[in-house]
Amino acid sequence: MRSVRTSVARRPGRRGVLLATGLLAALSLTATACGSGDDTAGDKPAATASGADGQDSARVPGDLADRLKEHGIDVDRWKDGGWKNWDKDKWLSEAKDFVNPVIDGLWKPERMKSAKDPDKTISSKDATADQGVSDPAPEPVPAKAEKTPYHENAAPVGKVFFDSPEGSMVCSGTVVKDVNHPGRSNLVWTAGHCVHAGGGGGWYRNIAFVPSYNDLNKSEAQLSGATAREMAPYGQWWADWAATSDQWISGGDETGGAGAPYDYAVLHVKPEQGGKSLEETVGNALAVDFSAPSARDAGAMGAWGYPAAPPYNGLSMFKCVDRPGRLSLRPGLPTMYRIGCTMTGGSSGGGWFRVVDGRTKLVSNTSIGPSDNTWLAGPQLGKGAEALYHA
Repeated sequence: MRSVRTSVARRPGRRGVLLATGLLAALSLTATACGSGDDTAGDKPAATASGADGQDSARVPGDLADRLKEHGIDVDRWKDGGWKNWDKDKWLSEAKDFVNPVIDGLWKPERMKSAKDPDKTISSKDATADQGVSDPAPEPVPAKAEKTPYHENAAPVGKVFFDSPEGSMVCSGTVVKDVNHPGRSNLVWTAGHCVHAGGGGGWYRNIAFVPSYNDLNKSEAQLSGATAREMAPYGQWWADWAATSDQWISGGDETGGAGAPYDYAVLHVKPEQGGKSLEETVGNALAVDFSAPSARDAGAMGAWGYPAAPPYNGLSMFKCVDRPGRLSLRPGLPTMYRIGCTMTGGSSGGGWFRVVDGRTKLVSNTSIGPSDNTWLAGPQLGKGAEALYHA
């Protein structure tokens, strides 16, 4: 999560926690038939992955192999570590260039535990009525640990892992519904800066989603020598395509840049093994609310994620609930939602939820926060985000 510094006065303490009981109750619902022992999860190698030699290998469909070759990239070299080449002329950037072949066994438990937060964030809104307007900064809302097991209390929430030039990184993400495949969604909502470096960079690599990561919230000591099933009870889901905004691809940078107001992304994922969809496997998926309600009319919102920067260690799921205010980074950029929350980097991309007509819906994602970790801001998802989702 990227930090920003502001000098605005604090808003009087206005938590909205008591008003959010419905939000918390609705999110806790999940399909009773799905548990951490689901037969699609586990630590067995994918059926189409490497053989008895145990070496990492890539499961590369023909179209992905052809796309790699179009850019002068050798598929065999890629799977054997060629993906670590971040030379500018080899770093695929355009929206159509995304390729993410599965490398079986890459995201081992210890590698997942060592992934760092990207220390980035951005955010957006399509409506422009409140441009240049900020409300006083909110009082910090202490992040609250989610109840365990996570699959019974926040089934759609998980961690997004990826590799960048700086090493292994981690964000958060949410399983969202797919209108084209009711009940069988394989879509994950996260932040744009969790999948693409923005202007001057390209798509990150080895992007995988792990729902209900560390489902029982075991400590680091308890996880020493943990199996893949313990860390990833529903398995690993590799992105076979990703979409983020053109504005982020062209204008995003390490400080947000001109692409900062458009920091959202959708991943389509596939399991390393098994034939069930992600939604069927975890037992839940959330609809996305593209109505972009004003901060005044939105009601209480809750942000969920896995903060990884101190004082957190990335192993546990946390949440914050507050009534949003408005945040404008500068007059020429869209206004964002802002809530009090002490979550840190690693929570980037995590969903923000609100209850609409008794249903919990995703209304934003974590994008930006101050260096003292007292609040979070996220985009108002309007027409641009909706077009990305449907595309």
